[in-house]
Amino acid sequence: MKQLGYFILTTMLMSMAGSSVYAYDLVLKNDNGVSIYYNYINNGTELAVDKVTFASVVNIPESVTYMNRTRRVTSIGDSAFIYISDRLKSVTIPNSVTSIGSYAFYGCSGLTSVTFPNSVTSIGSYAFYGCRGLTSVTIPNSVTSIGSYAFYGCRGLTSVTIPNSVTSIGENMFEYCTGLTSVTIPNSVTSIGSYAFKDCDALTSVIMSNSVTSIGSYAFKDCDALTSVIMSNSVTSIGSYAFYGCSGLTSVTFPNSVTSIGSYAFYGCSGLTSVTFPNSVTSIGSYAFYGCSGLTSVTFPNSVTSIGNDAFICSSIEYIVSLIENPFVIENSTFLKNTIYNATLYVPIGTIDKYRETMGWKDFLFIEEGTGGNAPTTPQKCERPTISYQNGKLTFNCETEGAICHSTIMDTDIKSYSDAEVQLSVTYSISVYATKAGFENSDESTATLCWIDVDPKTEGIENSIVQVRANPVLIQAHNGLITVTDTDDGTNIAAYSISGRIVASKHSNGSETTLFTDLKRGEVAIIKINEKSVKIVMQ
Repeated sequence: MKQLGYFILTTMLMSMAGSSVYAYDLVLKNDNGVSIYYNYINNGTELAVDKVTFASVVNIPESVTYMNRTRRVTSIGDSAFIYISDRLKSVTIPNSVTSIGSYAFYGCSGLTSVTFPNSVTSIGSYAFYGCRGLTSVTIPNSVTSIGSYAFYGCRGLTSVTIPNSVTSIGENMFEYCTGLTSVTIPNSVTSIGSYAFKDCDALTSVIMSNSVTSIGSYAFKDCDALTSVIMSNSVTSIGSYAFYGCSGLTSVTFPNSVTSIGSYAFYGCSGLTSVTFPNSVTSIGSYAFYGCSGLTSVTFPNSVTSIGNDAFICSSIEYIVSLIENPFVIENSTFLKNTIYNATLYVPIGTIDKYRETMGWKDFLFIEEGTGGNAPTTPQKCERPTISYQNGKLTFNCETEGAICHSTIMDTDIKSYSDAEVQLSVTYSISVYATKAGFENSDESTATLCWIDVDPKTEGIENSIVQVRANPVLIQAHNGLITVTDTDDGTNIAAYSISGRIVASKHSNGSETTLFTDLKRGEVAIIKINEKSVKIVMQ
């Protein structure tokens, strides 16, 4: 059926393309003799590639001249290469192109690599659908939007770099990219769309930054090689079928932000052995952990108010720890009879009578108060990591043994410019949190790394790039304290509120200087070090 659907869609596209064979404005040959058809856009001031025919190697020119008029080529139009999808091997996209249209390279199975210039800001839906020969894709920071199905079925794709400019991973974007092995979601992404990584059979690990708040339905369905998922501290919802059939998944750490787990979310994850939900979870959908045959223990926090029917049809559950103080009615089908008649249900002290009177819970033969001798308690939380900088190297340290630190570094200077003058800030924003299997994610640590000019004077120097000696300074803010490290002795350091009110001032002692302020978490502080001003957010 998948092949049939592909054929029907391709036929439909070709039919639509065929109906517009003559819908172009001019045709010109490029530098290697390939005929490229163009349309006028932007009131006739620019050109878009309409189609290319009979070529395996295509170099799109940055501009073309016709009747003594030169126009820049700024767009690759919808379905532009669909006519030669079976023969295209190589394409060069110039720096003038800002957008790649929908279906632009649809079905170009012979295309092995694509280099996007820094001018491209958008990639349309289905743009590289079915380009199964692509092996790697690097998307520049200029790209802000990528359409749904953009890289669907790119089976040769083993790695992809998602830039910090992208805010969402759209629906079906990497579905059936069966060669993709790992994905790191950048700090800019707030949502992962439905079906985004469905059937990525080789995907073994996923690391999400702290900006991700939602995981869409079917997002990682049938990624059976997936062994670990590190969710960000901001994820609030996990969609239905999100990890359905991920049989290789052995552990899942839910951050404290998660409030709901959708129906069928972990259906058939047979590698899971235990599940502990944080105190933020309020609802667990129907069939959420159905068929998790390796699951031996489950811990419910007091925050849970609903558990769907058939949610835990798992044959190996030995004990359940319920910290729910006021049990609510659940369906008789929530657990297997084998679980109800053999597993031990541990409940809060003083609530056993409530459980024996509540539908669904009262059917358990073995109910005890407490958490039991071997039963799990609320998991420990990873220690908040520290950040330090020395000799050009950032170091992150977490006191929780075996914890892994996950960092994101943002630099607003890394972008493409078209202005004649550029003001560089040379400032990095750093965030890091720690994870460990069986532990809750740590709180996030943040810092700002910047350089303070030692001698900013540049008199008498013209028409050259001035080399100014500068010292690196690390600024951190937590619980009202602002810590500044590695400034010269006697350097004046002052902190202001966003309204301009001075909240603290001190002369540096050289190594670490601490300012005590009345600023609260989330408030903005402006730190002035000599003539350098840096804006930070209190943590």
